[in-house]
Amino acid sequence: MRVLQWRIAAAVGVVAVVVACARTPVVGVARGVGDIDAGTVAGLPVDNNGPSGPKQGVEDANLTVENADRGEMDRLATNALSDIYDYWTTHMQADFGERFEPVRRLASYDSGGKAITLCGTSTKGLVNAFYCGKDDSVAWDRGELLPMLDKQFGPMSVVAVLAHEMGHAVQYRLGEKSNISQSTPTIIKEQQADCYAGGFFRYVADKKAKHFDINTGQGLNHVLATMFFIRDPAGASATKQGAHGLAFDRVFAFQAGFVEGPKRCARMDADEINGRIVEKERDESEIEGSDDGDVDLTDNEVRELLKASLEQAFGDIKNHPEITYDGAGCASGGSTPPVSFCADNNTIAVDTEAVQKIATPPKRGQEPGVDGAGIGDFAAFAEIASRYSLSIQKTAGAPLTGEKTGLRTACLTGAWARFTDTDGGRKLRLAIGDLDEAVAELLQDNSLIAADAQGRQIPSGFARVEAFRIGYFEGDKGCADRFS
Repeated sequence: MRVLQWRIAAAVGVVAVVVACARTPVVGVARGVGDIDAGTVAGLPVDNNGPSGPKQGVEDANLTVENADRGEMDRLATNALSDIYDYWTTHMQADFGERFEPVRRLASYDSGGKAITLCGTSTKGLVNAFYCGKDDSVAWDRGELLPMLDKQFGPMSVVAVLAHEMGHAVQYRLGEKSNISQSTPTIIKEQQADCYAGGFFRYVADKKAKHFDINTGQGLNHVLATMFFIRDPAGASATKQGAHGLAFDRVFAFQAGFVEGPKRCARMDADEINGRIVEKERDESEIEGSDDGDVDLTDNEVRELLKASLEQAFGDIKNHPEITYDGAGCASGGSTPPVSFCADNNTIAVDTEAVQKIATPPKRGQEPGVDGAGIGDFAAFAEIASRYSLSIQKTAGAPLTGEKTGLRTACLTGAWARFTDTDGGRKLRLAIGDLDEAVAELLQDNSLIAADAQGRQIPSGFARVEAFRIGYFEGDKGCADRFS
């Protein structure tokens, strides 16, 4: 979030009265993106206890890989590509009536070791994984990139990256059937590739992959979190050559493929993507008055601006809570540190030190929210906003516990985020990259953004992100329609 000076604009309340009525989730029924069941992931029950990663006791794949060292990273990559080949052998024919042909060339290299030439480029210092249409090849850096992904997010993040690159190979083969031509903007190709990767992961979650498992709880959530790590830099325009999209956009594309399959991915075109990419033409140099950095929650002015933002966003409610910063405890119990909604005195209690840690951006190579690493100021503000929304829900007569409350809380937090994305007087305004921080925080195992008043989190990372997205794009009406 940035403290900005803009012209004065009238505040518009974003929250309608949302009174809950219970609905029993149906387990095992496939649902489209935006049709949320907190207890399932596209019809699959959420499971945190199932296996997630390489299967044990399975014979390794026998694929020819140039320059391989036969180490653990090459073994992981080769097995992943073998399963991806199996997936596309089935789905290329079933979904598009085409025979799948494996790529002509697989190559491994060490970006810090002896350089080789791939796709006309030296691999010296090339920390990357890529598909090259010139020679129909997929290559990966076993020296730095794959070990870094494995360490930070686990082995399935490596599988996700390679599934994305093979998505490009599929585009190359399908051409017009995937809405792809020589002139197609990069962002469309990248969104489709993320989507195709999501389709493959549904295949893994359905227990069809030979070498890998993924559980639909933390396992899949960590794959989604990988999108935060490999997203475009904040401020990068989606209209520029080479754009991949921000995490907020990439997670949507992955989810679309997981839920609806490859045909959905092939339908992604310029009209659709331009209609939903949030930061397609925003650049830091274009934002007048930016202070060029994350704000400090210990600053009294920032606290006042946050309070004003929440009061204006939730303007239809008269009984706004107070926000205190001397600890997250509630006198009558029921605290949910680092931020609590204390219903007895209508107070949002904040542990300043703990929340400021969340607000501190991670250093290079750190996984957001892990081993003491922070995420960014929007993640911290969203934690506070989520507890603030519970006060609003209480005033509206809605229950404060249960999965419906968690979804409604995420949705209202998204509606508040959209409110901060409008011009106004001196205020906290959504800055470039902040929505990615929301994605990263939503996928943390202890996030409050999609949790009820007792801190019980929605188990499905898919549902958390989608509820937030609905609030951001549809505002109070979307929250009322979906979660009342």
